[in-house]
Amino acid sequence: MSDWRPLSISTVDYLKTPESNRPREVAYGIVREPPAPFFVHQRVVLAVARAFERSGVQTTGTVYFVGNVGEEGPGDLRGMKYLFEKGPYKGKIKFFLSLDGAGDGSDMITGALGSKRYRVTYRGPGGHSYGSFGIVNPAYALATAMSRMTRIPVPANPRTTYSVGVIGGGTSVNAIPSESWMDVDLRSESPEELTKLTERFLVQMRAAAEDENLARSTAQGRIEVDVRLTGERPSGSIPENSPIVQIASAVVRKFGMRPMHSIGSTDANIPISLHIPAITIDSGGNGGRAHALDEWIDVEKNASVKGIHLVLTTIVSLAGIQ
Repeated sequence: MSDWRPLSISTVDYLKTPESNRPREVAYGIVREPPAPFFVHQRVVLAVARAFERSGVQTTGTVYFVGNVGEEGPGDLRGMKYLFEKGPYKGKIKFFLSLDGAGDGSDMITGALGSKRYRVTYRGPGGHSYGSFGIVNPAYALATAMSRMTRIPVPANPRTTYSVGVIGGGTSVNAIPSESWMDVDLRSESPEELTKLTERFLVQMRAAAEDENLARSTAQGRIEVDVRLTGERPSGSIPENSPIVQIASAVVRKFGMRPMHSIGSTDANIPISLHIPAITIDSGGNGGRAHALDEWIDVEKNASVKGIHLVLTTIVSLAGIQ
């Protein structure tokens, strides 16, 4: 067991929203401030690290506590990619444990949900809203692209999804924009289905440009489309009979719960794709409305402390005690 190198990690970045700088509102143990769960993840990791320090417990394997960035938004897991592929700990980490999400700890993510993110930009000649009326408009092409995307068929199993997360473009209400863009998220539990979705998506993005060029005048220029890959998260899974899953499941049962296995997009995507045993577990408490402006987490003491105990027990069980 001396070569075990488990890793406990929590994201320290978060999904930026217009509400992110509001004063925190706490009532009856409930935090209502986006991004509420991320603050809790950090505190759980720090609490566990302090417990190790103050107790003097010596583990058989080395435990690294690491905070990283780039898990949310356009980060493309850059913190994890550096940690596992470039940084000083490259090749030293044998097991990986990530904290993500609120919950009682019975659910563990053993499957890495693959995704691709794109910036789709439509460009045209632009002009005055009145004087140039009738020429091609990038905003219309963008709207057509979104409409076309919603008609792409996807399977319910393996679950496959798409979403437009951010849109932008234009300079003034009385001007036809020269550029309009959107950020798109494509996901699937199946690498094959994600490839199919990507191919269909690219076809529809090009077709939307042609639709606009046929619908309005191109005398001053045509609509052109640029589709740029901005992020890619690899997929994969950890077998249920692997030691890390078996040990974590035993801990869950010790706490009187039934372990459940699920698929998600977390920091664990990177080590899983590198065939390093990795799972993601809850940090305790209860929450909901993830990534919405009314995202919340209940920090009631008993549930939160139970989560900390479960995380601590899982780490100790993986690392071993001298």
